[in-house]
Order: sequence, then structure tokens, then C-alpha cells
Amino acid sequence: MQYRLGIDVGGTNTDAVLIDENLTVVADIKQPTSEDIYSGILEALHKILEISKVDKSLITKAMLGTTQCTNAIVERKHLSKIGILRIGAPASVAIPPMVDWAESLKSIAVKTVVVGGGYEYDGKEIAPFDKEAAREFFESLKGKVHAIAISCVFAGVRNEQELEAATLCREVMGEEVHISISSEIGSMGLVERENATILNAALHKVAKTFTDGFDASLKQEGLVNAELYLSQNDGTLMTMEHARRYPILTIACGPTNSIRGADYLCDIQESVVIDVGGTTTDIGVIQNGFPRESGIAVSIGGVRTNFRMPDVISIGLGGGSIVRQLEDGSVTVGPDSVGYQITEKALIFGGDVLTATDLAVAAGMAVLGDPSKVAHLDTQLIQNGLATIKAMVEDNLDAIKISSEPMDVVLVGGGSIIIPQELIGAKSVLTPEHFGTANAIGSAISKVSGTYEKLVSFDKTPRAQALEAAKQEAIDLAVASGALRKTVEIIDVEDVPLAYYPGNTSRVKIKAAGELA
Repeated sequence: MQYRLGIDVGGTNTDAVLIDENLTVVADIKQPTSEDIYSGILEALHKILEISKVDKSLITKAMLGTTQCTNAIVERKHLSKIGILRIGAPASVAIPPMVDWAESLKSIAVKTVVVGGGYEYDGKEIAPFDKEAAREFFESLKGKVHAIAISCVFAGVRNEQELEAATLCREVMGEEVHISISSEIGSMGLVERENATILNAALHKVAKTFTDGFDASLKQEGLVNAELYLSQNDGTLMTMEHARRYPILTIACGPTNSIRGADYLCDIQESVVIDVGGTTTDIGVIQNGFPRESGIAVSIGGVRTNFRMPDVISIGLGGGSIVRQLEDGSVTVGPDSVGYQITEKALIFGGDVLTATDLAVAAGMAVLGDPSKVAHLDTQLIQNGLATIKAMVEDNLDAIKISSEPMDVVLVGGGSIIIPQELIGAKSVLTPEHFGTANAIGSAISKVSGTYEKLVSFDKTPRAQALEAAKQEAIDLAVASGALRKTVEIIDVEDVPLAYYPGNTSRVKIKAAGELA
């Protein structure tokens, strides 16, 4: 018997789960996240191995979901100094790179330049790639930065100039430099795609730190046979090497892990997942077993990007959310929270802060801590507080749905005990077994994927032939990411005609996923 280990590091709790080769949960644990992250991961590892008594040598795969990259951008910490090359003069010089970025983030760029080159929407060159200007730029940064972001006008249609620039960069700056090119990261739209590429380059040091740290943590616990994987934000996995190249793909992997875990635990093809943590609640949708993707530009730490992200609504509501009664008798819940200190600060644990979990225990919705410590709470306060929680969830449940029809709702996350079992807009409300560690389960059972996205002219290539070639490319990308070819399936096909393009042009996006090789 072989086993998979799944670990998910949240802002409040670090969850770990062991799953056997039949994808049955053998053991799961939840414990407070440590301030330094790594000691929390080590403690979770130690506990899960102690509880399960599984032979360490039989754990062959280990998966990690982490918020490290998101935190680095939001907190403006540990980001690398980078250089930014855009290929797009003279067409794009009016809007320089990082044009709408906050000053606190702009400082990561040591130098930016826009050189000649780029393409039209149909793949024709705007201008030849100015190789000499690019070489001069790279030479000026040699020894000053260890990461370069390269973007190009309409690189989603053709990326030859980006690849040529990347080769030149490697030649001038050496093998050690991290190179991010926009055609591998973002979608259509130069500014948003370029923004995502810049963030990816700036995160390379963060990615190396947490991947090396995870590797060291496992080896320290004696898990020497485990292959390591990182969760990415489409509900699938990537290898450690892939994560070091594309760290931005780990952003928002927490909610997607929970959605995948909820799908596995309930086996419902179409449903809304409400994942309640200690500080925030994430609401997303399962479509064909995977999270529904957002169709609009997503802001990360105030930066607009257009790379793939889950369609998730996040609100400041969790098990540790602080409850306050106002003078008029109304009650507010959150957005501030006691977070990972809930076991010290909540009333039921002997603390002095009234939290959402205290209300749930006082109302008899959950058995936790010492219920006698909340027996004195006023009945009206409890009712008003729970009504506030219910209204917050129902409003956002309505916002995530694409029709007025009721949908099945799955509650997961340790904080989900604060959510009532009846919600307006819900066909049914399910709380599955192992609901508290659904995110770690989602990480452990995830597949490996590949996504193909390009503008395709059906005037040049017949539609059926173009789609078949795109599907094959998506399958090849999944295999390159670590999937077993015979298990790879096409799970999503988008073929969107573009009315503002001449001729019969569509944006084709195809996703394939398969089991780990």
C-alpha cells in the first residue's frame, strides 16, 4: 500500500491528510499555523505520522498548498529586484510598463525598457525585434538583478520574438538568471499579461525558499521516497521545478484545493462550495469536478492581471471573526479576526474576545471548547449575530450563481460550524465527513493539467482540425507537467468568436488533466 500526503497552509490553520492508493482518507489533522510557516508544517507532519502510524517509506507523493506568494505580494515582502523588457516599440510606448502600479511595488523594477518589435492581431510583425537594444539592456543589468520579465505585443498570437529575447538574455546574463515570458503566463491583453509576468519574475526567490523549505521539512521527518508537488490555482498540481518557474500559479490555490476536496467528498458535479476558515470565507463553484475560472481581469495586491484564476468571492468572515454589539443593538461580525490565536482568545477557550465560533457554540450549533463560558451571552445578541452571518453568506451565494435557480451547497473548512444548515438560494446544504480538512484533501487527490490558449483563424485552418490540434497540444502540456498520458482527458473547451477581429477568428482555450505519472 502506498500513500499520498496533502498539506495546506492557511492564514489560521495548517491542515494535513494522508490518503491511500484507493484515495481513502487514512488520517487528517488540523492545527494552528505558525508565524514562520515551516515549524507549523513540521509539527503537522509529525502529528499526522504519529496518528496514522504509517511507514514513512510508503509515502510516495507529497503535495503542498501555500499562501506564501500571495502574502509576499500583498505585504510587499521578499520580492526580487528585476528588469523588465517589453517588445513593442513604437506601437506601445504611450503606456509604459507598471503604469498603474503602487509606488511601494514599482520599486522592484531596477530598470525597464520598451524596444522595437511586436505583432499585429493576425501575427504580422509591427516591427523587427531590436536585438541590439535588448542586448544593451541585458548587459546593463548583468550582476544587478537575478530575474527578468519579458513581454511582447500580441505574444499570445506569436511568441517568436519573446523566445528570441529570452535566448539572448540567457546568453548575456548567464544560466542562473530567472526569465519569465508573458506568452507562458497570461492571456490576451498586453498590460494585464505583462503585469502577471512581472509578478512571476519578482516571486522567484520566494518560490525557491518555500520549495526548498518543504523539501527540507520532509527529509527532516524521514520522508525520503516522496515526490514533491505544489498545488496551483486551477485545482491541479505542478512539480517543484514547474513551481519555481511559475510561482504566480500558486496564488489562490487555497480556495481551489477546498473546491476540489469538496467535490471528492460529495461527488456532486455542479455545486457551490463555501469554505470557511478562521479569518475568511471563500465561495466558489464546482464545474465538472474543477473550480470555475474567472472570466475577468483579477487584481492581486492592487495589480491587474489576466492569468487564470478561480472565480471565487472572498469575504471577511471566519470562525475567529470578532463579534461586536453596537449601541442600537445591531451586531457586526468581522472583518477582523483573532486568526490562529482562536484557541487562546475565544471565550470558549478561556479568552476574552467574542468570536463567531462562540456564537455557534452558544446556539448549540457546535460542541467545542467549554460551552459554560458562553452560557451568559444574551439570547438576542446570539440571534442577531447568527442572522448577520447568514445574511453575509446568502448575499454572496446569490452573487456567485449565474442564475436564480437554487444550487446544492457544500460546507467545508474548520470554521463552517458557524454557517446555518438552511440558506436562501440553496437547494440543499451538505457538510461532508472530513469537512475540516477538505483543502488538504483537495491537494492530495489533485490531478495534473495543461492549458492551451491562442487566437486561431478558422479561415486558415478548418475549425475541426484546429480544435483537434489544440486538444493534442493541451494533452502534451499536461504530460509535460507530470501527467500519465493514458489517463489525460479534455475537461474544458472554450471556443469564443471575436466579432472585432476580421475574418473567422476565435479565442480557443482547452484544458486537459490526468493522474500523476
